Amino acid sequence: MKKTSKKLTDTPLLGITSFVNIHGLRTSGIFPKGREPGLRTLREWTKRRYIPAHRLGGLVYYDPEEVSRHISTKLLVPPRNK
Repeated sequence: MKKTSKKLTDTPLLGITSFVNIHGLRTSGIFPKGREPGLRTLREWTKRRYIPAHRLGGLVYYDPEEVSRHISTKLLVPPRNK
């Protein structure tokens, strides 16, 4: 009998399809190419709760879809005055 291993992304857990760490969030494609925020910025946003994060065992994970939705609806930056 052959054993197959399942990944977290293979089986939805409470409707969650994938979690990524802070590096995965930067490269997930929700930010424009070449304009990704720095790690320090993302950590500060997480600390100030500007973006949703999930803490599991002392580690911080993000759901890219949830972060994208949150940024597009609630984290709006007013335009600069010229």
